Amino acid sequence: MKLLVLGGTQFVGRAVVVDALERGWQVDAVNRGETAPLPPGARHLGADRTDPAQLDAALGDGTWDLVVDTWARAPRVVQLSTQLLSGRVGRAGYVSSISVYVDGRPPGGDESWSAVAADPAAGVTDYAADKRGGELAVLDAFPDAILARAGMILGPHENIGRLPWWLTRIARGGRVVAPGRPGRTIQYVDVRDLARWLLDGLSGEVSGPVDIVRPTGQVSMSQLLDSVRAVTGSNAELVWVPQEAIEQSGARPWTELPCWVPEGGEFDGFMESDTSRAQATGLQPRPVEQTVAETWEWLQREPMADFRGHGLPPELEEQLLATVKA
Repeated sequence: MKLLVLGGTQFVGRAVVVDALERGWQVDAVNRGETAPLPPGARHLGADRTDPAQLDAALGDGTWDLVVDTWARAPRVVQLSTQLLSGRVGRAGYVSSISVYVDGRPPGGDESWSAVAADPAAGVTDYAADKRGGELAVLDAFPDAILARAGMILGPHENIGRLPWWLTRIARGGRVVAPGRPGRTIQYVDVRDLARWLLDGLSGEVSGPVDIVRPTGQVSMSQLLDSVRAVTGSNAELVWVPQEAIEQSGARPWTELPCWVPEGGEFDGFMESDTSRAQATGLQPRPVEQTVAETWEWLQREPMADFRGHGLPPELEEQLLATVKA
């Protein structure tokens, strides 16, 4: 099997490359070659894909069985790629996002909920419209494409900062803010499970949009943080701060409190997607303990100095800890 990956050096793209190589596939990857090296065994096709001439030269007259794209900015960049690859690739997979849905999707919502309006030829707008525009660009050229609408993605080589921040903070020990209710459900997908599902689906007959996160109710915030404390060997004390206190403090969910959003309100349904289609098409989530442990192993080899705005500032952490008696 010949696979073309647009990107391939960071997080999701890297996981796709690694999974394909482990299958014994031939893997070509188009990228600038500036961010990070490709996993050994993949062939680098150097190009800035936003430049039509560079991309056309890099692709040459090549043909592939499959193509995977994870682009998250201007949809017209996805459109350029798909137009150049139309007729030269068998099937396409695009890593999109659950964020493409119109606000208001209730708990138990699935792929039938409406997506935001978007233009496949647009420049950079906002994240939801950019991802939806990318979907439309892919579908124009590959009507049977897989649209992997991923939720929160965790795992080794995460370049976002969510789980790495929790691991680093809890490893330091002391009293640590644990947000909201311990049993609050979280939904996520391990990046390697996403990659495996996507390549299996492209090799098979999966097509259309699929919400890619583990089933709701399987993992709670306390299970995630307890796993972090266990794998780091930390003596940290998790201090569960009520949601009301967090909201009053102005602490931002999702960024300053990574992996967590409040219950109800504007976030209603955010961590409660119906993932029946993902399960029916082969998604097999690994245990949370494995995701956490292997992310910690990687993080010790490659520490992150920049969590990209994720994590509580120390003064805000102290303010929240003061709301709960020791």
